[in-house]
Amino acid sequence: MAFIELAGVDLAYTARSTGANTLAVSGANVDIAYGEFVSIVGPSGCGKSTLLKLIAGLMRPSRGNVRVDGSEVQRPLKTVGMAFQNATLLPWRNIRDNVMLPLEIVEPYRSTQRQDREKNHERVEMLLAKVGLSGFADRMPWELSGGMQQRAQLCRALIHEPSILLLDEPFAALDTFTREELWGVLQELWSFRKCTIILITHELREAVFLADTIHIMSARPGHIIKTSKIDLPRPRTLESTFDPKFVDVVHDLRHHIGKGKQS
Repeated sequence: MAFIELAGVDLAYTARSTGANTLAVSGANVDIAYGEFVSIVGPSGCGKSTLLKLIAGLMRPSRGNVRVDGSEVQRPLKTVGMAFQNATLLPWRNIRDNVMLPLEIVEPYRSTQRQDREKNHERVEMLLAKVGLSGFADRMPWELSGGMQQRAQLCRALIHEPSILLLDEPFAALDTFTREELWGVLQELWSFRKCTIILITHELREAVFLADTIHIMSARPGHIIKTSKIDLPRPRTLESTFDPKFVDVVHDLRHHIGKGKQS
């Protein structure tokens, strides 16, 4: 049984001003195994981010079913971590307190945060060390570069040990060199925590570098037009991106996305 399953999912938005319906996602079928690293790619506006919201329980489908661990998703899930294009760190909190924010919100951590404060500090330090931010816990967000803020955001998304990590173009605003460096950071975090990760990205090399499976969506209304298994050895390095097999996969994805724009 799939850990995450979308079966025949439609999602239609209703405009408040006119009452007109816009079909964003149509007949989406996706199966994701526990611990799998999945990427979803496709043209702008095809419904990639909508799929994340459906999986997280932030939206309900107009038709079809979304299931996580065998249960239908009917409300926002507590076992999800999320990271976005902008780091969204709270400017009045230092990095340690930003990373600890989910522990103040999500049970069972919320009820025990006071007595577990020292242990939680240790967990923060361990995660910060994993992403190369040792010694930065007391810094304020504005004292960190964009890439460092994204590393802190990944730590915040993982601090409550979610079973699912949803990433919506988390590196899109960064320069190429920082972005490629964070590919390796995220790959290491995934191997360390081994949660299920779903990454939305427009950068095809990023998708191939990180994912086990890539789902390609058509233009709106979005549906899955191709699923590709990435049969490349891990750990992957920047040198891997020059391998002919790697390049062939990227070209194949680009070809199908081009076809998806016309469908």
